[in-house]
Amino acid sequence: MKILFMGTSDFAVPTLEKLVDQKEWEVIAVVTQPDRPSGRGRKLTPSPVKLAAEKYQLPTLQPEKVRKQTVIQHLTDLAPDVIVVVAYGQILTKKILELPPSGCLNIHPSLLPKYRGAAPIQWALINGESETGVTIMLLDEGEDTGDIISQKAVGILADETSITLHNRLANLAPGLLIKAIKQCETEGGKPFHYPQDSSKSSQAPKLTKSTGIIDWNDNAEQIYNLIRGTLGWPGAKTYLAGFQVKIIDCTVVGLQLISGQIKVIRDPNGGLSLVVGTSLGSLKLNTIQPATKGPMSAVDFINGYGIKSGDYAHINDG
Repeated sequence: MKILFMGTSDFAVPTLEKLVDQKEWEVIAVVTQPDRPSGRGRKLTPSPVKLAAEKYQLPTLQPEKVRKQTVIQHLTDLAPDVIVVVAYGQILTKKILELPPSGCLNIHPSLLPKYRGAAPIQWALINGESETGVTIMLLDEGEDTGDIISQKAVGILADETSITLHNRLANLAPGLLIKAIKQCETEGGKPFHYPQDSSKSSQAPKLTKSTGIIDWNDNAEQIYNLIRGTLGWPGAKTYLAGFQVKIIDCTVVGLQLISGQIKVIRDPNGGLSLVVGTSLGSLKLNTIQPATKGPMSAVDFINGYGIKSGDYAHINDG
């Protein structure tokens, strides 16, 4: 089985590594996004998939536009039996989709048709879902609308974040994909598949910087879910007593305060807690990251920034 792998982000790396481990198959090439500027120095940086491909000495292609005819011809010349697509980042044309006899198999980190789109892991957490999973599907020309090959559901832990759930699903995906490719071998073409029920679909659009802005008029559970769902990027942002911060970690507590009201609580042992009110319940802030600073404990933030009871949290510094 000749496999062409297309992927970019670190979510795709465990799958590429598992495919390389399958000695009866050959990963004939890897297609990934071009190196992009990254960091404060805007240095050109290779994708995680490119780094993995280099580790295994796999031929690597980095087209700016995969739909260009010269690129399509190159892929045609490679004559893959199957194309595996994982978090690649470009739409595939009909010519590419029809190229391999066993189809283009895609890994999507949700239970399709729920959470079609760019950020299914994050939105599942933001929306307070108790379950998500991985879907292996046949790509078509729509956005995550192709026929389903297989699915695996997992429960979402109460303290799960976008980072930990991302890693769990990334490590779950390769086993499902390998089973699908083995079906291709057994059936001599595309594996068994069935259409999605689009009447049950929901969307998971790309996150923006504004997605992470905390509205303290929401309830404590909603804000807690936003914080864990946006951890990493864009982060959950607010102003505490006029200081711009991201909330990294927090705990829902039953204390009722006015929405946005800050209360500094000293426990019997002399420890300090920082609590902010919402429309229902409050949040005890455990780890806070002020603008231009690293993450710090609530105690260090209270002492370093002079936070006191009666201060307020705001969407902006007004």
